Amino acid sequence: MPVNRRSWLFVPGADEAAHRAAARSGADVIILELEDFTPPQLRPKARALSAQALDGWRAAGAVAAVRINPLESGGREDLAGVLAARPDLILMSKVERAEQVKSLEAATGGAVDLVPNVESAAGLVNTVSIGKASRRVVALLLASEDMVADLGTVRTRGGAELAYARARFLVECRAAGVEAIDCPYTFSDAKGAAADARYARSLGYRMKSVVDPTHARAVNKAMTPDLRRARRIVAAFEKARAKGKERGSIDGALIEVPVYAAAKRLLESATHKRPPRQRKRG
Repeated sequence: MPVNRRSWLFVPGADEAAHRAAARSGADVIILELEDFTPPQLRPKARALSAQALDGWRAAGAVAAVRINPLESGGREDLAGVLAARPDLILMSKVERAEQVKSLEAATGGAVDLVPNVESAAGLVNTVSIGKASRRVVALLLASEDMVADLGTVRTRGGAELAYARARFLVECRAAGVEAIDCPYTFSDAKGAAADARYARSLGYRMKSVVDPTHARAVNKAMTPDLRRARRIVAAFEKARAKGKERGSIDGALIEVPVYAAAKRLLESATHKRPPRQRKRG
């Protein structure tokens, strides 16, 4: 998964003004939403707009994606309407079992990368098997509203109701060997969105979803690695080792081998040329 997929913006599928706003948002990944943001009666229009929307987002430098409904609930019709637009990624909502992912891979012909969305307690406890269900799965996304409803609580700005789910989801995705995309902050205040993104980063997330285009740049900033600090860690540790010490320190924090190794990996990845933001088109 390319390192520059920090912000994932969901956009109403049938709203052309929203499509244009998304192209200006700075989001790394823009998702044509065919599920909750698009009422069933508007889905045929949204599918018809998919080629225009995805081409516009690619021209703006973003990865162009589509989120479909579950295959048994309109997803096959969604695929029939959007595959000709050749999305870079297919997201599918309400995934709870590995078998759903295998069916999605078959339905797409195994030719597009997949991002299953985990939106329930059942999906959360099956995250590892979902992540390993197909070689085409490159990331998993944790939903917020449906997860909160399934847990029997309510969504708050503080997000305490999702704290366990977010922490566990990240661990499960790491264990499955796929990227974890944090749930969207579904309130309008930009300061709250920025704080929520920083919290996600503190947990270890490198990617976060958004529903408001004005939040994309704040998420990009929060999810951009601190290379300056990484350089300080490496320098301090190597200086300490050169003096025969086991550990270094910066700002009162001890630097041991795992911290040093993580900082080295971060710097090495940053020096490599970033991969293309979209697949070559045939």
